[in-house]
Amino acid sequence: MRRTITVWIGLASVLCVAGWIVWSNERILAHGQVVRLELAPADPRSLMQGDYMMLNYALVNALRLAQARDDGFAVVRLDSRRVATLVRIQSGSNFARSTGEPQAANEVALHFRVRNHRLKIATNAFFFQEGHGLEFRDARYGEFRVGSNGEPRLTALLDGEFNRLGENRY
Repeated sequence: MRRTITVWIGLASVLCVAGWIVWSNERILAHGQVVRLELAPADPRSLMQGDYMMLNYALVNALRLAQARDDGFAVVRLDSRRVATLVRIQSGSNFARSTGEPQAANEVALHFRVRNHRLKIATNAFFFQEGHGLEFRDARYGEFRVGSNGEPRLTALLDGEFNRLGENRY
């Protein structure tokens, strides 16, 4: 009897945690602030994963030039097209405990991580259906939804005219 209760409590805990993670990601996708990052794409193919586009962001290069070495927040300014440009770096792994909120209405903080001396802002790959690679060859921007905690979620790739090329399917 005790073992059965423990199993049910464990199962309920796992389901609650998984549900909360899904809910928080869906909330960012539905209500997050739209930010567009300039891309520097390459288009490889993986036999195990199918077709995908490796993504590199101009913002990562700007962070490298600013010598970001620890986890923190890239505070970016959005232009009229919502394209991000680095303004400054805020230290800290939790935005609530960082050095302060963005000052201007057109500034957004994006959480970045440094792992093994490599900067990571968001996903580094965009997967698409096999044989549809030509649809994404003109990608110049990644469109993200950014939560209040600074976590970005890739929602689409855009061409140079900001037309959607495809949706990110999780």
